[in-house]
Amino acid sequence: MHRAMLWLLALATALILAAQTPTAPPAVTAPAPAKKYNPQPVLQPIPYSHKQHLALGLECKNCHEVPEPGDFAGIPATSKCMTCHVQIKKESPAIQRLADYDKRQEAVPWKRVYRIADYVYFSHKVHLASGKATCESCHGQVRQRDVLFKEKDSTSMASCMDCHRENAVAITCDFCHEVR
Repeated sequence: MHRAMLWLLALATALILAAQTPTAPPAVTAPAPAKKYNPQPVLQPIPYSHKQHLALGLECKNCHEVPEPGDFAGIPATSKCMTCHVQIKKESPAIQRLADYDKRQEAVPWKRVYRIADYVYFSHKVHLASGKATCESCHGQVRQRDVLFKEKDSTSMASCMDCHRENAVAITCDFCHEVR
């Protein structure tokens, strides 16, 4: 009986202590904040201002040609740049580096700002010809940029699907991906 009394006393003490100990309200976890897209400027081997060049009346397609079949927009050859820079700002150290690349017939090792995964079919030609997409749709306000950065998360599947929905374009897997 002595053992049973000790057990009851211990149980009663535990219940009393539990009743007196404030319990924390159930944890309510707020949803995780949306990931903020934090673009970083891409430092290029030669400084280039899209803002300055487009203000002169150039258009994206003047430099970034989309050769057949139209899947990729190209990077201009140094000879295209030197069409003007053989006379304009030719004393600038950056233009002198550009002229050196041109003289060696070597491409400037520009760093890509946007890249689509190899397993995604994307055609600049199709997107631009539709009239629903412009360069700015995916690349942001390039006309206002001295230094480019990945301004929009336009190469994620979510952003592509959002754009397709907004423009009433198919979102089936095989529309952009090769189905095996």
